[in-house]
Amino acid sequence: MRYLFSTGLFGAITTGASLLRGTRETPITWRAVLAWLSWGISLALAIGAAVDMRRAEHGIAVAVDSPLAPKQDKRAKKQLKAIEKAAKATKR
Repeated sequence: MRYLFSTGLFGAITTGASLLRGTRETPITWRAVLAWLSWGISLALAIGAAVDMRRAEHGIAVAVDSPLAPKQDKRAKKQLKAIEKAAKATKR
């Protein structure tokens, strides 16, 4: 439920509602098409970000191009180092 109310998704939905109100009774022009295309891209990016946040929270790997990927890689390296340290300590 918290992903539904993320700022990016909330902003994309409210922008879509405003765009719908603004273009409801106007003729279709190239500017209107570009506005809707831009809104669709923004909505897709917001949904992708929410999916990446959920995956990262549950420990599932995210895509390499995700903004969360470096943080996830850093966490994985830290965990690997802790496992190696624990294995080294048990060998003694």
